[in-house]
Order: sequence, then C-alpha cells, then structure tokens
Amino acid sequence: MLFNCVLSLILVRNEYVLKRSDYIWQTNVITTEHQHLTTSHDYKGGWSFYLVLAGIVTTLGSSLPVGYNIGVVNTPAEVIKKFCNESFISRYDVVLTEQWLNVLWSSVVSIFIVGGCTGSILGAVLANSLGRKMATVVTNVLSAAGALLFLLCERVNSVELLILGRLLVGLSGGLTTSIVPMYLTELAPLRLTGALGVACPMGVNVGVLVGQVMGLDFILGRNEDWPYLLSVYAILVIICLPLLFLLPESPKYLFVVKKNEERALKELSRLRGVSPSVLSEDTELLREELRAAEAARAGEAAWPLAGLLRDARLRLPLLLTCAMQAGQQTSGINAVFYYSQTIFKQAGLSVKNSQYATIGCGFINVCTAVLMLKLLPMYGRRPLLLGSIFSASVILAALAVCMIFMNVVSWMPYVCMIAVLSYVLVYGLGLGPIPYFIASEIFEVGPRPAGMAWGSLANWGGNFLVGMSFPSMREAIGPYSFLVFSAVTACLFIFQKMYFPETRGKTPAQITQLCSRGMQSKPLLVQDNSHV
Repeated sequence: MLFNCVLSLILVRNEYVLKRSDYIWQTNVITTEHQHLTTSHDYKGGWSFYLVLAGIVTTLGSSLPVGYNIGVVNTPAEVIKKFCNESFISRYDVVLTEQWLNVLWSSVVSIFIVGGCTGSILGAVLANSLGRKMATVVTNVLSAAGALLFLLCERVNSVELLILGRLLVGLSGGLTTSIVPMYLTELAPLRLTGALGVACPMGVNVGVLVGQVMGLDFILGRNEDWPYLLSVYAILVIICLPLLFLLPESPKYLFVVKKNEERALKELSRLRGVSPSVLSEDTELLREELRAAEAARAGEAAWPLAGLLRDARLRLPLLLTCAMQAGQQTSGINAVFYYSQTIFKQAGLSVKNSQYATIGCGFINVCTAVLMLKLLPMYGRRPLLLGSIFSASVILAALAVCMIFMNVVSWMPYVCMIAVLSYVLVYGLGLGPIPYFIASEIFEVGPRPAGMAWGSLANWGGNFLVGMSFPSMREAIGPYSFLVFSAVTACLFIFQKMYFPETRGKTPAQITQLCSRGMQSKPLLVQDNSHV
C-alpha cells in the first residue's frame, strides 16, 4: 500500500513537472519575443557586477593610495629628517644645518605635488592613447613602484630613492584624479554617474584617514617602522592590479574616440549584464556624443589641452571645473587640519588624544563621502555644492574670530573645536567630492580627458599654492589667514551660483549647449527647458 501511494505521488509529480516545464517554455518564448518587440526604454541601467567591481577596485587600488600618501607623511616627519641627515653624513660627509634640513624636507614633501601636476597633464594623453582602463593600470604600476622605493631607501641609505618614490606616487596621484573619475562616470548609466563619481574622492578621504591611523604608535608609528608605514598601501595596489584587467574598457571611449562600434557595444553589454538588443537607449546616447564630437572637431578625436582654451563653447565649462578644483584646495582644508591638533590641545586634550581627535576629523570626512552616495541622486549637484561652499566660507570666518580670542575667553577653544568639526562636515557635503568628477559630467567624451586634466592640474596647483603661501601667512597674520580663505571661498560661491547649472539627469551635450556662449551664457535661466 505504501509503495503504491509513493508510486502514485511520483507519477503525479512528474506529470506536473512536465506540464510546468511546457508552460515555462511557452512563457519564455513569449517573453523573448516581447523583449525584441519592446524598446530599450524598458531597461533602466542599474548596478551590475562589473560596475560594482570597477568602483571597488579603483577606489581601493587607485584612489586610496593617493589619500594615503597625502596623510601619512606628517607622522614620521622628524624620523625621516634624521634619516636624511645621517645619510648625507655617511655618504657625502656633509652635516646639514637645520635650515638646509628643512629645505630638503620641503623638497620631499613638495615633489609629491610636482608629480601630481605632471600626472594631471599626462592624464589626457594616456586616457586617449591607452584607453581609460589601461591608463588606470599605469597609475597602479607607478604607485607600486613608489612603494618599492620607500622600502629600499633606508636599506641602501639613499635620500634620492625617497624623493624619487615621492615623485612617482605624486605622478600616480595626478593621473588618478585625472583619469579614474572619468573612467567610472563613463562606465555608469546616466542616473548613477554621481554615485560612481563620488567613489574617487571617497577613496582619497579613506586613504587620508588610513594614513593617520597607521601612524599611531601601536601600529606602524614606531621610529624604525617608517619605511613600512610609507609603503604598506602597496598591499591593496597589488591585490587590485590584476582585477583591473578583468574590467571592461569604457564603451564611450571605444565608440567616440576609437570609433570601434562593435567592441564598444560588446563591452557595454558585458558591463550592463544584458543583451545588446535591450541597450538601444544607451547606444543612441553614444551616437549622440559621437555626432557632437564630430560636429565640434570635424571628426578629430583627440583634443589637446590648448584646444579647450581656444574653443569658445568650452571656456565656461573649463572655468567652472578649474574654479571648483582649485577652490577645493584654496578653501583652506589643509590649513584647518594643520591647526586642528593645536586647537584640540588648547581645548585640554593630551597630545595623543589630540591625534585621535584629528583622526576623528578624517573619519567625519569619510562618513560624509559615503553619505553623498545617497544625497547626490536625491538633491543633485548644484544645491549641495553651493550649500557646502557658502557654509564653509561662514565657518572659516567664524573660526578666524574664535582663534583670535582663543586665549582671552576660557571656553573659546571648545568653540574652535566645534568650528573645525563643522567645517570638515560641510566641506565633505559638496566642496570635497563634487569637484573631482564634475568635469566628466560637463564635458563630452572628446574634450573630456583634456577637461579632466585641466581640472586636476588646478587642484594640484591650488594645493601647491596653499602649501607655499600658508607658512608665510601663518607667520605674518596668524589666525587672520582663515579670513583670507573665507574671502576666496566666498568668491567661489558667487561665481558658481551665477553660472553652474544642475547636471543631474542631463547629458554632457546638453550642459555644453547651456554654457556655449561663455560668460554671456544664462545656463540657470534655460536649464529647466532641457530634457534627457
């Protein structure tokens, strides 16, 4: 009896499976036919495996090392100075005076910025000649080479290797800020360009924080550990470098610059994880950018850096990009971090706790970058950027006043500490991340590498300007330096408020059209009439 019941159940189940299989087959046929009959508007680009992988790999392997090399060098400064002096004594029989030792240390620090400026200029060339992906590979190779030199410099007793290593990581940093945001935003569908654009500045912020944490005494902050402290980021670079070869090349680069339609559509299909038959909307956007590029440059794919200066249609986008990038540095973020430990000490914190508080500022910077992943799609670029710039200008002025009266009023150091934390917070909600990727949303594919290069150069140039002028300003006018930063930031606010259009949901061709009349453009009056 039991056997018969089981046999009956098996027969019933098999009959059900056969009928259901037949139903599923018929449904799949109907669905397949329906997919071919419908337009691509049914497909809305979202997160895919390769898109997420690209964000993770470039953030950890390319962007994080840039921030790490910015934030790590201050902790072992005195130990490295001692190494430089001892190296000169043993190799050249020369004892460096305090003045010349400071000059040598300034060279070690500033050569990083020189490399960054050089890398920014080369970024446009490499992005067009090698492609976005392979140019990113080059940045990782340079970064790993710099780490190797940091490991070797003490063993071979060579200050020259230390300086060369700093030059290489600076070169890698300039290439990264010029290429990686462009690569990620070209991979992303239109509605995700902001989220992918934030990945690079978020990686830089995380790198600065990691550099500060790794410099703590109980990790790699001991005197004898400084070569490992400078080079430990290479672990991430080595892990991420092979994964870069798995990523797709930018379909926009292949389609517009290389004019390889077949490979572009193949890479686009792999990137989106769907059949090319449902990507006609993405394909049409590629054709639109190709037509715009051919109309602007008569079919010439490569845009030289000087070409952007000569093209009247692109002058306002270039000014907006460079002003944003330079303003990010001239807003005084590095000066605020410089003064932060002094402020925290005067508020009653110990030396170690002041260091922890400074790390806390870096943690706030990272948290705001993560928060921007949610805020950018909701509120767009313009409101966040203008709100951040305006708030930063006001807080900088307040910080200057508080620091002037720090030794007069007992509770003023606490107000200064709140001002520092508030500044770091509002900086991270717009002025920090948005300038990094905005050129990739303003410029079309053809002039985009040159636009990104100019923006990155402005950023590193602003960094160099503040680095060179701030020590003299600090000596001459002290806390009033922050009034200068406040005034410069206020000017940036006025310019961006007058001319910067909202880029969310718009193609670069539409933004270019809005700004095509240069300083006579009225992009804020007509942008509401443009549609994706």
